[in-house]
Amino acid sequence: MSSSAAGKQLGFLLARHGRIMNTRLRQALDSSGLSPRHAVLLCRLDDSGPLSQQDLIDILSIDASGLVAVLNDLERAGLAERRRDPADRRRHIVDITAEGKRAVSSIEVAVADVEQEAFAGFSSDELQQLHALLSRIHGEPADEACED
Repeated sequence: MSSSAAGKQLGFLLARHGRIMNTRLRQALDSSGLSPRHAVLLCRLDDSGPLSQQDLIDILSIDASGLVAVLNDLERAGLAERRRDPADRRRHIVDITAEGKRAVSSIEVAVADVEQEAFAGFSSDELQQLHALLSRIHGEPADEACED
């Protein structure tokens, strides 16, 4: 495939811009000590309330060991906590802490700043259309949607 053809392939274009956005998000979140993976999990907990670890695995399309690593980081930082489910002692329930909720506020500001810069040339209708189109991309269950 020629270099000009590679630049026209949507997969390559999305991968390139995904890496660029990931780098920008990492830089914006760097002062908080969080990665995009940490931020996604905290924001999910903030939106949904307490979830089981299995629910998080399913929702975020992340493998169990990856989730445990992220949760360990968040617990050490006091941003999330795991506790046994009283109805089923084999399950862990994950919840965001008050400190985690404060972190979500700074995450939202950092992400909004990155998005404002990245999408400055887009109208609000174009942004809604882009969001709708990207939301329709088919992924396999094994794809890791919650990447670093």
